[in-house]
This record gives sequence, C-alpha cells and structure tokens, in this order.
Amino acid sequence: MKKILTSFSVLAAIGLLAFNYIGELPIGGQLPKADVKMKDISGKEITLKDAKKSNGLLVMFSCNTCPYVVKNEDRTREICQYALDNNIGVILINSNEEQRSSDDSYDAMKKYAEKNSYKWYYVIDKNSELADAFGANRTPENFLFNKDGKLVYHGATDDNPGDAGAVNRKHLREAIDEMLNGKDVSVKTSRSVGCTIKRI
Repeated sequence: MKKILTSFSVLAAIGLLAFNYIGELPIGGQLPKADVKMKDISGKEITLKDAKKSNGLLVMFSCNTCPYVVKNEDRTREICQYALDNNIGVILINSNEEQRSSDDSYDAMKKYAEKNSYKWYYVIDKNSELADAFGANRTPENFLFNKDGKLVYHGATDDNPGDAGAVNRKHLREAIDEMLNGKDVSVKTSRSVGCTIKRI
C-alpha cells in the first residue's frame, strides 16, 4: 500500500510539472495567433502580423499594475525603442482579464501608456487568448521573433529585474544583437520574474 501511495505521489508531481509547461511556445516555434485582432490604445484593431517589421517582432506580456512592470519602465522603454530603431516591431500585450474592469481596464491602459511615453502598440488580449497560445505566465515576459517569425528568445529583459544597477547581462538586448548579426542566440531562454497573468 505504501509503495502504491508513493508511486501515486510521484505521478501526481510529474503531472503537475507537465501541466505547468503545457503550451509553452518552444524556441524555433512559429509566431502564433498572428491574425487575431486586438484593441490597441489608439482605438485601432491590431494583429501581431501588423506589428511585425522587416527584422522581426518583440512581444512583451505586460500590464499596468505589476510592481515589476512599474519598477522597470525605464528598461522597457529603452529596449522597446532599441528594437524599433533596428526595425523590429514592438507590441505589449495586456492579458489580465480578471482585472479588466479595474486597474487593467482599457482606459487605465491608455493613461498608463501616455504617462510612460509609449511609442509602440499596447493591446488588450481578450480572454487571455494570446497568453494561452504563447504559454506566457508572467508580467513582464518577452518573446523575440526573427524576420521569419520564428522564436529566438523567451524570458526576462535582463538578469536582475529587482535592481537595474546590478544587471550583469541584458539578455534581450544581447539576443537582438545576435539575431541582427545573423548569429545563433547564445542564451535562448531565461526565467521571467514578475506577477502572474490574471486569467479568468
């Protein structure tokens, strides 16, 4: 009986681990849901295909409310502008459906983007459809796609989201540079640190 219970516990643990990672977009995976229309803060309906530029696309899952997002806005502006300057499209996606009637409402998104001088798309992910397709779970969480729409990097902006002054490696910046130079991205994944996406 003890052996049966032990085996069941092991299987349950494996099952939980598998559940946590089901659906995560793999490196080399194709840009998902590229034609799904999402409402941008401009009032227009935008797709990932619309946002993509000739050198690729940076997709960042974000929001208005996560302390890590708020604390790292300078870094977000810096990397998003760097991507745009290098002809990489940028789109920030708010998938916090549970908070859509409060701090992550459309009006709150517009105010937040204006306050932080966003020059890129910031869209509503209705029913967290894009977050589910990407396997995104955190804010902020980055997905970098090359010109062919294939994922080359997934994870954090850098190695110290808690302290900008203690950053040793800018993962996303390095990935962009390597991608633009035709190199294989050396660090393809890193652990995103932030708040969980608030799905319904």
